[in-house]
Amino acid sequence: MQLDEHDFLGQFSCSLGTIVSSKKITRPLLLMNDKPAGKGLITIAAQELSDNRVITLSLAGRKLDKKDLFGKSDPFLEFYKPGDDGKWMLVHRTEVIKYTLDPIWRPFTVPLVSLCDGDMEKPIQVMCYDYDNDGGHDFIGDFQTSVSRMCEARDGVPLEFECINPKKQKKKKNYKNSGIIILRSCKINREYSFLDYILGGCQLMFTVGIDFTASNGNPLDPSSLHYINPMGTNEYLSAIWAVGQIIQDYDSDKMFPALGFGAQLPPDWKVSHEFAINFNPTNPFCSGVDGIAQAYSACLPHIRFYGPTNFSPIVNHVARFAAQATQQQTATQYFILLIITDGVISDMEETRHAVVQASKLPMSIIIVGVGNADFAAMEFLDGDSRTLRSHTGEEAARDIVQFVPFREFRSAAKETLAKAVLAELPQQVVQYFKRQNLPPTNSEPA
Repeated sequence: MQLDEHDFLGQFSCSLGTIVSSKKITRPLLLMNDKPAGKGLITIAAQELSDNRVITLSLAGRKLDKKDLFGKSDPFLEFYKPGDDGKWMLVHRTEVIKYTLDPIWRPFTVPLVSLCDGDMEKPIQVMCYDYDNDGGHDFIGDFQTSVSRMCEARDGVPLEFECINPKKQKKKKNYKNSGIIILRSCKINREYSFLDYILGGCQLMFTVGIDFTASNGNPLDPSSLHYINPMGTNEYLSAIWAVGQIIQDYDSDKMFPALGFGAQLPPDWKVSHEFAINFNPTNPFCSGVDGIAQAYSACLPHIRFYGPTNFSPIVNHVARFAAQATQQQTATQYFILLIITDGVISDMEETRHAVVQASKLPMSIIIVGVGNADFAAMEFLDGDSRTLRSHTGEEAARDIVQFVPFREFRSAAKETLAKAVLAELPQQVVQYFKRQNLPPTNSEPA
């Protein structure tokens, strides 16, 4: 019962991201002081326990009973599964098709776990009603089936079920049925999760873009957004840490390109909108988030803050790499661009166009706004409220921009900022690969 009576053999600690991105890790056990605890090893394997199958059903009716005095019926279907208490539980209701005895319902998709708890043999009750405005829907008939039975329906080979009304059956000697429900097709597919893609070996390729325009203020002046305070930090570094520390677990080599924009560079003091902050254009990679932070601090004294605030060169820079990755036709790389900026975009037209083009690629853009400027333009790029269009009128294929103003998180724990910044990323990754019809690289078929 007392832990201190046991002999301590060693320990190992890491983030959950480290485990799921490697699927299986073996590490030496350490003592409390981080020295090796003898020869002991620990192996941790990750598996997401979930049934990710979904079932898509397409149904129609034929010669259903007429229930309305004037005109025909307004039929709809309800699907039930047995609950733990033995009562039938409603799991799906179709739309109502007005004025017909031969309805064709829209195909619908539900998780297999919802429909039958993932058990293909579990009975499913299907009930057909005639819709009434007052809520007193008239029962037409029902039948029982199971998913394994419904799977016999293939395109071109429909299944037919007699819709039976037991009361009518008892009363009428020559009662046949109250119509036929036709299952036109039944398909089972897998809906992959973000974790499925990560466990399948997908790497998140992380790039940082840092705003070095004059509006940030002189980095030697404590009022500047680039001023590094006695604690060794500022809002730019805080944003790099919050996002980078989480994303770096999902990238095996932990080498991240870090780019700057809006500054004049030595020796000729030309303005650049995509320069390597380590001043090595052929190898702009920094080792881990620490490497980015070091390169950032080291470059500050050597550049002149200038302008304008152009986003499109850096967006297009990452998009070129994302476009190359699509040639592999596998779900192995997804690019994330973190742009940290103090404000108003100068090249809005070009940036809108660049984002719309990038929305077709495996990439997402996170913008963290530092300082107290007006960030209305950023909210506009973040297509949460309406679809972003380029100046030519072309719509973004999907919403890939997440904007977060740092000022809302100044006093919050750094995990809170990370959560807000990365909230939409998992679904953006899944949405992209799903649209491209790319399963995780080592997934089983449905």
